[in-house]
Amino acid sequence: MNTEQRQAVSRMQHHIETHIQTPITLKDLSRVSGYSPYHAARLFKEATNHTPFDYIRRMRLTQAAKSLRDQDTSVLSVALDFVFDSHEGFTRAFSRTFGLAPRDYKSHPVPIRWFHPFDALASIPKKRGSKPMKTRTIFTQIIERPKRKALIKRGKTATGYFEYCEEVDPDIWGLLLSVKEALYEPVGMWLPSTLIKPNTSTYVQGVEVPFDYNGGVPEGLELITLEKASYMVFQGEPYDDSQFETFVGEVMDAIKTYDPELYGYAWAKESAPVCQLEPQGYRGYIEMHPVKKLT
Repeated sequence: MNTEQRQAVSRMQHHIETHIQTPITLKDLSRVSGYSPYHAARLFKEATNHTPFDYIRRMRLTQAAKSLRDQDTSVLSVALDFVFDSHEGFTRAFSRTFGLAPRDYKSHPVPIRWFHPFDALASIPKKRGSKPMKTRTIFTQIIERPKRKALIKRGKTATGYFEYCEEVDPDIWGLLLSVKEALYEPVGMWLPSTLIKPNTSTYVQGVEVPFDYNGGVPEGLELITLEKASYMVFQGEPYDDSQFETFVGEVMDAIKTYDPELYGYAWAKESAPVCQLEPQGYRGYIEMHPVKKLT
């Protein structure tokens, strides 16, 4: 799929996102994509692995789940807000997708697998060559994290994001996003040796929760303890999502040569995980490394 076609799919995704509470037709998607209805649907399926209407249904159910979890509203109101014809039809679709009725989820919002698609412009990067890097600004700051716990999903041998995606169900991110008690957004983590179990991966994905978390542990996930830690946060410049490979790579390479002692700190990589936030072009790539203050 070429760049022009990916841009067309990205426009369709944006249209769906911004019109998720109104009827959406294939003719609408054809119009914003610039392709015929047949070719628009074909390109969409190729880029997202979902037909447009399956994608729309999953997006609506996930947005409905967020409303049930976070807002004081009735199941019927949510069903109508997200273009379901009836309470019964919404309940059947919700139960079939998430494994519990919307009424039960509203009263006890356990982690479920929300649909979290990626923009079609965010293509999988290849190995970076030896092209010279442009000089860009990377912002740094120190933040503190309290003693807490984290719900994580381990892989097998993965040492990075793309290896991990090959080993683990890609829907894991949606499950992590649904954790109501989350302290922060889900992250990718490079675990210190003390937290790596035999025959499991260095890289995991997880979400941090309070130390007294008692919300249950979904099947396949594990609850671990993270000690109080200081982090040096590195944040690159905002970028177009189609260029994320270049911008993410530049921040990662800059961190490798960074000397925290210039600011009175030292790396403390065995004290806590290194964390990678989801790459989102509007804010720049963000990575967090544990540090300790020099005395």
